[in-house]
Amino acid sequence: MCEEVRQEANGNFFIIGVVNYLRVPQLPVVVGRLCIFNRWTAGIGQFNQTIRLISPDQSTILRRAEMKFELTDAAAHTTNIMFFGNVDIKAAGTYFMEVLVDDVMKLRYPVPVILAPPPEKNPQQPSLEKKG
Repeated sequence: MCEEVRQEANGNFFIIGVVNYLRVPQLPVVVGRLCIFNRWTAGIGQFNQTIRLISPDQSTILRRAEMKFELTDAAAHTTNIMFFGNVDIKAAGTYFMEVLVDDVMKLRYPVPVILAPPPEKNPQQPSLEKKG
């Protein structure tokens, strides 16, 4: 999972802002964009990839997207990039990203959402006076 994926003219991908967790200043919050980048290989045939973002209760599906892809031989690969836009996060906790192929889970990883309010704008500075 990352913030953005771009492709060079030569076909190579840039993965920008790999996301290990989401630190947010307030809740609820809307996350403008999450990108899911997967590369598949070592298979032959037509497949269906499903990506699900699961809430901390581990049963509510916040987002779901599907994509069909094909591998023509065992040495072939395909790159699938999916985007979740305007994801509404209501509470801190551990969310999960699930990746399935033909309804078989291939990958499930935690996405912690951490509430970290910004520091105060005018914190009181300690006195620099010497006491004597």
